[in-house]
Amino acid sequence: MQPRQKIFFHVGALLAAALLLVPSARCANFDPFSEDSTNVRVPHGKPYVYKQSGGELRDLEVYFPPDWDPSKHKVPAIIFFHGGDWTGGNLNQYRYACQYFASRGLVAATVNYRMIPREVRDGLPKGESFKRACILDAKSAIRWMKQHAEELGVDPERIITAGGSAGGHLAVVATAAKGINDPADPDGIDTGSQAFLLFNPNFKPDDTGDWEADVQKYLTVDLPPAIVFFGDQDSYLTYGSEALSKLKSMGNSGMELWIATGQPHGFFNNPPWQDVVLAEADRFLVEHGFLKGPYTLSLPQTGEKLIKAP
Repeated sequence: MQPRQKIFFHVGALLAAALLLVPSARCANFDPFSEDSTNVRVPHGKPYVYKQSGGELRDLEVYFPPDWDPSKHKVPAIIFFHGGDWTGGNLNQYRYACQYFASRGLVAATVNYRMIPREVRDGLPKGESFKRACILDAKSAIRWMKQHAEELGVDPERIITAGGSAGGHLAVVATAAKGINDPADPDGIDTGSQAFLLFNPNFKPDDTGDWEADVQKYLTVDLPPAIVFFGDQDSYLTYGSEALSKLKSMGNSGMELWIATGQPHGFFNNPPWQDVVLAEADRFLVEHGFLKGPYTLSLPQTGEKLIKAP
């Protein structure tokens, strides 16, 4: 184990194996619904523990297509990582999206990962990104989905990773960072994905001192197709636009950048934009062979539209 990883986790391989595919415990008064930003009661997905890290269980929730029989079908999976500056956030950010994409025929998961307090960040050695701990967990979650593809009804060769803000950073870096791994993870399971859905991702180049955690390193000619959403009032749009230009200059034309006029960071999870964004993401997934048929969302009558960057 590398010294820089010791501060983040203490997991034995035996404990990790015992946790696999075990539904996480819920208390007797657990509310199986959450109110998302549209004030719609969104059912929780099926909860599982995928690992233990930092002395805590890490869980995710899985949403399945209607009347799902994994013995009869193997479909793509989409894995969402919430935002929150690597310090906050929770599963609820993507429950609505998971429910929708499951209704369209995907197996969808929303993932919890370690939060890194400011005081921990300040105590790290110079040049070491605090994001490493989050990347470790994100990679473990992807491996968990692939390891249990048979039980879940997932095609492990057709994985979509998705996320917003900090989660957008994780959705990319966790699929490509070869040198950041939890030694308790199963051997021989890669974390690669075949497409990205990215919602105002944090592509800020602030990890140059720790190149393995630097998302800029992974914006290459080999990056799989990606659809990216920003509000034009979001300062992070600058980095999204730079990423698009960088990829195009390399000959990678697989990234689409869509912009919401007058909208700030996080607009994608608020009505009426939430359905507008998901409909465009659905169209993207159909185009790349992950879904079939038209989206099933009812778009707002107030005329909100995304503009595609040239």
